[in-house]
Amino acid sequence: MASKIGAGIIGTGFIGPAHVEAARRLGKVEFVALAEANQGLAEAKAAAMYIPKAYGNYHDLLADPDVKVVHNCTPNHLHFQVNKDILAAGKHVISEKPLSMTTQESRELVRLAKESGLIHAVDFNYRYYPLVQHARQMIKGGQVGDVFAIHGSYLQDWLYLATDWNWRLVPEMSGESRAVADVGSHWCDLLQFITGLSITKVFADLRTVHKTRMKPKKEVETYAGKVLKPEDYEPQPINTEDYASVLIELSNGAHGVFTVSQVAAGRKNRLYFEIDGSKCALAWDQESPNEMWIGYRDKANEVLTKDPSLLHADAREYAHYPGGHPEAYPDGPKNLFRNVYRAVEKGVMPTDPDWSTFEDGHKEVAVCEAVLASHKAQRWVDVQY
Repeated sequence: MASKIGAGIIGTGFIGPAHVEAARRLGKVEFVALAEANQGLAEAKAAAMYIPKAYGNYHDLLADPDVKVVHNCTPNHLHFQVNKDILAAGKHVISEKPLSMTTQESRELVRLAKESGLIHAVDFNYRYYPLVQHARQMIKGGQVGDVFAIHGSYLQDWLYLATDWNWRLVPEMSGESRAVADVGSHWCDLLQFITGLSITKVFADLRTVHKTRMKPKKEVETYAGKVLKPEDYEPQPINTEDYASVLIELSNGAHGVFTVSQVAAGRKNRLYFEIDGSKCALAWDQESPNEMWIGYRDKANEVLTKDPSLLHADAREYAHYPGGHPEAYPDGPKNLFRNVYRAVEKGVMPTDPDWSTFEDGHKEVAVCEAVLASHKAQRWVDVQY
């Protein structure tokens, strides 16, 4: 019987436990260690997730010989240094996005990862839904034709109220961009992945809806319900965007637009796109992930329901259950981790990895930088990859 692969995780807020649950479902991954900001928190989190070792300093986790792969789920401002330290320790790394806070940092991480020969990944999990994979194969196979335009949105309401608070509202921790960097990066990565095109130019309009928010005087985890009294808050000025609309130009000359908002009432996690091609159009909504609309001019439109027997052969392995058995958000990272851990078993970074790498992470940092520059200048700005 093959031995399990020892994994460690650094940071266990909202997304950390999702990494643990998804990777454990592969069967061959065993989380042997966890690191948090202090020893007490680390021990509490490790006990809750049945992870045997708890470290109050992530450098101790990196020194653990039982840890072969490290999941970096720390807040954004720590990603660069933690990723750099993971590579220096000779560990394979799966990083949350953004890869870093600036393209200067992300370029360095791409270089270090290549030089190390270690396996590296960024968690752009929406790529790994069965119908997303099928859409990509439709475009690669010519069924959609030339891409005329792409458009869509990523809408949420978790920061809808002025009393909603999270560390992502603090630029020193999250970065100069918020809505675009946090969820717009997912949209941009997904559409570039599906179409095989790159975003080359942007023209951005950003808006801060709540210029002052009421910050809780005690820590509140991401998406956690809040039952606080007025005296539990203090006012805090906000300088990052709640909303953005961005015009884009693609590498084939096509244009598009996307809107992101974290103050859209009733929209919980609605990543939506439409791709308009010369042969048909495709539309997909992450909140209804098991259906994809296919639009035609000269015949009836179709709705493709997720069913392995109906999917493209190269998309089929991303669907694990028969038609009528929904698959959704938790299955995206599981499929990503499956691809990454296949390579870990072989010990070699492939030349054409079937997952999102540090190079993909760098691309999204570059898009976000261009969006910020465009908004400030109020003009089209080239994306500097």
